[in-house]
Amino acid sequence: MKNLIKIIFVLAVFLNLSFTSDDNKKITVIIDAGHGGHDHGSTSELVLEKELMKQISDKINVLNTNTEVTFLFTRTDDYFLSLKDRVEFITIHKPDLVISLHSNYTKNETASGVEAFVSDKSVAFEKSNELALKLVDEIAQNTSMNNRGVKNAPFLLLSKTEVPAITLELGFLSNEEDRKFITSEEGQNKIALTIIDFASKLKQ
Repeated sequence: MKNLIKIIFVLAVFLNLSFTSDDNKKITVIIDAGHGGHDHGSTSELVLEKELMKQISDKINVLNTNTEVTFLFTRTDDYFLSLKDRVEFITIHKPDLVISLHSNYTKNETASGVEAFVSDKSVAFEKSNELALKLVDEIAQNTSMNNRGVKNAPFLLLSKTEVPAITLELGFLSNEEDRKFITSEEGQNKIALTIIDFASKLKQ
């Protein structure tokens, strides 16, 4: 009888610790500001993609007040970081989600909107796709940009990452309305706050 009580007690403690651990688990999200250094990314009207994505990345860092969500950043200044180095950073930290920030560009100046890419080469493809669909939808709802959906692409950062990872294309620098929005303080704040809110829901 005493042994049975001991077993029940040990199981109760184990279950309690397990529950507490899950309940108190903080969410970690890596924000990857695309390009950097000599890699300018897309350019339009003197706007550099590398600078724009760094600005939005900085706003996520400053505006986040949720102590349950930790944001880590692959680059914190204007320097070049190889895709291999970015993947290594992700592998070391093993976050709940990776969001790589970019902006689109095309000769078709009417093309506009927000879209995301995921890779079916990743072991986390299904979760990545699920989260990407939700994130693009929320950004479209909270901003002036239309929803261009989620596409599949063999990008190295996505295919070599073993956690959910999304490449997020935040509008087109080649489109005047998109460019005005994503270079504005209001637009960047809306995007940053939407990403912060989205990250907070990962715990649910």
